[in-house]
Amino acid sequence: MTAALASPTARYAAVPGLFREVGDLKRVRTADADGSMAARAFVRAWSALVSGADPTAVADAETAAAVAGARLAGIDAGVLADAGLDVAAVRDVLRRAIDEVAEGVVHPETLARLRAAPPTEAGSVAPPAFVGALCRQPRAGATAPGRPRLVVEPPEDHGEHCWAVAVYAALLAEDHGADRGEAFLLGLAHHLHNAVLPDAGFAGETLLGEHLDGVVDRLTERALASLPGDLAARVRPVLAARADADTPLGATFHAADVLDRVLQTHHHARAAAFTVREALVDLELVHDSPVQAHQNAVLDAAGLLP
Repeated sequence: MTAALASPTARYAAVPGLFREVGDLKRVRTADADGSMAARAFVRAWSALVSGADPTAVADAETAAAVAGARLAGIDAGVLADAGLDVAAVRDVLRRAIDEVAEGVVHPETLARLRAAPPTEAGSVAPPAFVGALCRQPRAGATAPGRPRLVVEPPEDHGEHCWAVAVYAALLAEDHGADRGEAFLLGLAHHLHNAVLPDAGFAGETLLGEHLDGVVDRLTERALASLPGDLAARVRPVLAARADADTPLGATFHAADVLDRVLQTHHHARAAAFTVREALVDLELVHDSPVQAHQNAVLDAAGLLP
């Protein structure tokens, strides 16, 4: 598979592996802060936006960090700098990680901007209250009218989902001819109403019936009112692209949204079916090292080899 794919449809066949690894940042945590790497990136992105940063610049930095994080997990630019690497070395490590997972997968222009993006920086402005609420608001998971919900543990939160959709949309934007800054912004903002409205999924939306649109619109406007006026004016029109997939922005967003929802379900299915053999054999948990033979002998004697 080469990067020069002919259509968005071909790109969809190329990206699930990369998106799956990026999405796993919803489950990566580190000792220095609360929340997953995904939730923290969601907060950081909103902090940058409310401080006046350009959405395209935020999209580039956060998308590059997410792609590098697919392999580096919690080892981000800040950790590398704190460990003594200079700016050039930090960028070299991040680019190495980006190339390992994204080269030959994303659009060539997308890869070029990922490699050129500056490292993310900690936010200096407190984000609006809805950001923290979305990071506390669990997703409903799979629900259908008239049927019990499928409960999976632990549920992702709305901040993590919105972050993933924003990143995936920015990664797909070139293929659709969409503006990546707008695509990223729409992904971040598409569940503003759930800062107040607990998520009951499609089943709950069906029961709200004729009240649903009014509830969503009012709660979305309440969240937008907490943003600086110029930022709210940029977010409001992109939210209209949720209505259909007939525009480049709408097609990009809905592709990113459905990929994240289904990849999240794949994660829970894989977790439920995980085997020790996968860890020891497929992933080489006891990996090649000077003490590998000893470790395998210990496991064999203990009856723990598959």
